[in-house]
Amino acid sequence: MKKTGFIAIVGRPNVGKSTLLNTLVGEKLAIVSKKTQTTRNKITGILTKGEIQYVFMDTPGMHKPKTKLGDRMVWETNSAFAGVDAVILMVEPVANCGEIEHFLIEKIKSTGLPSILAINKTDRTNPEIIGDTIKIYSLEHCFDAVVPISAIKNKGIDILLSEVDKFINEGEWFFPEDAITDQPEKVIAAEIIREKILRTIEDEIPHGTAVVIEEFKESEKILKIRAEIFCEKNSHKSIIIGKNGAMLKLIGSRAREDIEKFFGIKVFLDLWVKVKENWRNSDVLLNNFGFKGMDEK
Repeated sequence: MKKTGFIAIVGRPNVGKSTLLNTLVGEKLAIVSKKTQTTRNKITGILTKGEIQYVFMDTPGMHKPKTKLGDRMVWETNSAFAGVDAVILMVEPVANCGEIEHFLIEKIKSTGLPSILAINKTDRTNPEIIGDTIKIYSLEHCFDAVVPISAIKNKGIDILLSEVDKFINEGEWFFPEDAITDQPEKVIAAEIIREKILRTIEDEIPHGTAVVIEEFKESEKILKIRAEIFCEKNSHKSIIIGKNGAMLKLIGSRAREDIEKFFGIKVFLDLWVKVKENWRNSDVLLNNFGFKGMDEK
């Protein structure tokens, strides 16, 4: 008998949601960076194991938005509660329930969804702090399960899955057995490029960048991709390109390597940098760049 379940992964920025998704699926679907608010859209990761197909949704980190892009990211997280069978709230091993966690717990209570508290980054702390964290959150909500994990070290993941199994329903799978995501190939390529920008440039400029794939052509031997990197200022454009184009070449080299690994084919990557001032507050540009809004339910 086939079974399936939809599970939302929520939490504050940088708590490790994308790392967990990648670990669960066994592929790098969601970009990972030390910078906050890396994930901008819901990203679906699919794991088919035996008779069960798990559909996990990585969501943008909940935060107080300062731009229209931020508003859309928060909407994405809120909308993830609709149509799922359970929620994984990810927190760090800190004996304090913050404002963001309070908000998400209230959201869980209001929906009545089964919930699992996943305490991540346990490889960086000790059992006493983990115990204190469990005590604090047990006062906030009666979670169906509490699982200490280390997403980056792949520790506790099997236990987490066994807890998720309790909320899986009998029914046909929604995706083919070999599917790992429902994200379009263009979106995956764009996100890989954006990750390399985040990892290569060490200041706030990457938060003002967006990547749009303008050409995606695959032949028998090579995948040709032309991507446009949008930033908000001419000074930012100069930094992204770098002296004699060195920075852009480095970003392109790192991105091409990961894209080739993911798609299993040689890649020709052509990157261009353009300026669109204040694009994060433009509904028209946000729509053009593929960021969903509340009118796209």
